[in-house]
Amino acid sequence: MSNDLTTQNSDDAGASNPLAILNAATKIADAAKEKWNSSGAAQYVKAATDNLPEGTRDVIGNVQRSIFRRENLRSFSVYTGFGEERPFYFERSPDLLIDRIRHNLTYFFLNYGVLTVFLFILSVITNPATLIKLAIIALMWVYVVKMTESGSIVIAGGITVSQKQISMVMTIFTLVVLFWVLSGVFWWTLSLSGLCILGHSVMRDASMHRDEGDKVQMLGDLDLEENATFLNPGAPQIEHI
Repeated sequence: MSNDLTTQNSDDAGASNPLAILNAATKIADAAKEKWNSSGAAQYVKAATDNLPEGTRDVIGNVQRSIFRRENLRSFSVYTGFGEERPFYFERSPDLLIDRIRHNLTYFFLNYGVLTVFLFILSVITNPATLIKLAIIALMWVYVVKMTESGSIVIAGGITVSQKQISMVMTIFTLVVLFWVLSGVFWWTLSLSGLCILGHSVMRDASMHRDEGDKVQMLGDLDLEENATFLNPGAPQIEHI
């Protein structure tokens, strides 16, 4: 009896151990990655990407380089204002409030995108019914990829369907099913993330954080006199006698 209790306690401790959970999740991710590579789906995705028009690939590459840059993802301390004296407060001046919202939307746009994606994934993984439906769609894609490895498939009636044709049908089917399955999750995520983004952009005072495009160029020489060109670039100079 004592041995059973000891085993049960050790199992409970292992189940609640974050390191054990992380190791189990890593093993599952590695197994899924190996299954993905062995199914040939990765080669199909690469081939589909290579078949895109050169102009489309250039546009996608430019978007990735200009928008999805690591430098545009602000740190947690900058996003939350950790360590600042007054990171959040409501600006009463309408002009300053509009300027704050505009600056926050352009400065934290990638953080807002990550927040939206995180809420979407969290909504999906906490809904077992949605997970089951997505798993069925994934298995269908794996089956289609394996069945069309030779480039075509013969269906009922002796009709030969090419890999491109069946992939187009599967893509349309997947989009329709995803729209039906994820519509509720999508609108819930969009509403919740919209509220979070609105609250952060209105209340967060990030005026001390500026990008290169936000910096104001200061002209003139540094002078501590009242008529310094640094402080008054357009003022007439007063000569001291």
